[in-house]
Amino acid sequence: MSKKSKQKYWKENLRYLAILLSIWFIVSYGFGIVWVEGLNTIKFGGFKLGFWFAQQGAIYVFVVLIFIYVMLMNKLDKKYNLDK
Repeated sequence: MSKKSKQKYWKENLRYLAILLSIWFIVSYGFGIVWVEGLNTIKFGGFKLGFWFAQQGAIYVFVVLIFIYVMLMNKLDKKYNLDK
C-alpha cells in the first residue's frame, strides 16, 4: 500500500469517525440536555422523549453507531484491499 493510499484511507476513516461522533454528540447532548424541554412534550413508551434520550436513547444510538462504523470500515478495507 503506497503512502498516498494510506493517507486517503486514514482521511476517510477520520471523516467517518467525525460524522458518527457528531451524530452521537447531537443525540446525547442535544436531545438529552439542550432540547429536552421540547422533546418532553412527546411521549415514547410511556416516558417523556427527552428523558428517554437522556437515560437510554443515547446509549442505544451509540451501539447502533458502532455497528454502522464496523460496516463502513469493512467496506473501506475492501476498497483499499485490506480485508485479508
